[in-house]
Amino acid sequence: MKKVAYDCDVLVIGGGIVGLSTAYALTRSAPGTRVTVLEKEQGPATHQTGRNSGVIHSGIYYRPGSLKAKYAVRGAAEMIKFCAEYGIAHEVTGKLIVATERAELPRLHALVQRGRENGIPVRELGPAQIGEYEPEVRGLAAIHVGTTGICDYGAVAAHLADASGADIRYGAGGEAVHIDRRPELGVAVRTADGAVVRARALVNCAGLHCDEIARRTGDDPQMRIVPFRGEYYELTRPELVRGLVYPVPDPAFPFLGVHLTRGIDGGVHVGPNAVPALAREGYRWPVVHPRELAGTLAWPGSWQIARRHWRYGAGELRRSLSKSAFTEAVRRLLPAVDPGDLVPHPAGVRAQAVLRDGTLVDDFLIREGPRTVHVLNAPSPAATASLPIGREVARRALVALRGA
Repeated sequence: MKKVAYDCDVLVIGGGIVGLSTAYALTRSAPGTRVTVLEKEQGPATHQTGRNSGVIHSGIYYRPGSLKAKYAVRGAAEMIKFCAEYGIAHEVTGKLIVATERAELPRLHALVQRGRENGIPVRELGPAQIGEYEPEVRGLAAIHVGTTGICDYGAVAAHLADASGADIRYGAGGEAVHIDRRPELGVAVRTADGAVVRARALVNCAGLHCDEIARRTGDDPQMRIVPFRGEYYELTRPELVRGLVYPVPDPAFPFLGVHLTRGIDGGVHVGPNAVPALAREGYRWPVVHPRELAGTLAWPGSWQIARRHWRYGAGELRRSLSKSAFTEAVRRLLPAVDPGDLVPHPAGVRAQAVLRDGTLVDDFLIREGPRTVHVLNAPSPAATASLPIGREVARRALVALRGA
């Protein structure tokens, strides 16, 4: 067999929190493993990781036995401990999930049961008790989840990058433009600056571009990333909200609805509204990438989503285009708000995996190929669960190394 000079043992594509957690786990579980991380931006955590609301999720929403439930419950405790150990800003705030209509009460009670099945302490509240936690919030009933918190995920990612000991390449040197995988030899990646990185195994944590990276390796991911932009406002009167306030989610969708989140900086974020993005990094309506948009429209699952969920989508679009409509949604929870209290805040884009039949993949999705591990769906609570997810992806990468 041809002798290959490898630049590293494991090459990770993607410098978000999952990719960096994987690098961190690799160097700790297998000391001496040479890890390189490629990130096309100028620093870590500039997309999904750096643009979320900073919530440490408890795991109450997720189906018992699912990877989301397993990793969120474990990950929340680990994230709080990690932040405390390394001096990263965080706080265990608890949160309210509030029913504002009678039709939501059965779903709220179902969440109580789900929380108990997932081992999460939950307190049920009546209308008067809601005011004990949030004086300005109104509702028919609520539940209080005490294990929810907030932190600075950008700082977490930066610490993981420093502590991993990996060779992290940013910018043109971290942008993978061509991948050549040969099961008998390994993986060679050419970057935008013309360099070639050779590795024994590859881990794909490319988030918004993970399906493209999978196809470049020669694997069929059997899904496509359909980007949804999460649009936020910031509350100019943050004193109206003490902590975290959520509506009762619709179980038909993997989105939690417009909620109120007091961040680690003391500001209150309101949102997100979820609308289709016209580019994978389409953080504003004017950002359109024709090739990416054509790819989304060519995927049969995109049309299935539109056909099944057009009413829901129309409501989200209306709130995107009309500030007064967005304010209406906020007033369901916080009646004191008016449009002047809301100022635009930077949006995020969710990398939503969609199957050919239009199924919105709800759980984490990790698939493997020869010498490769692909993380193909890592939505919320991926940041919360990043430490245990990183260990699992690292475990699979080490199996691929041993197999090679």
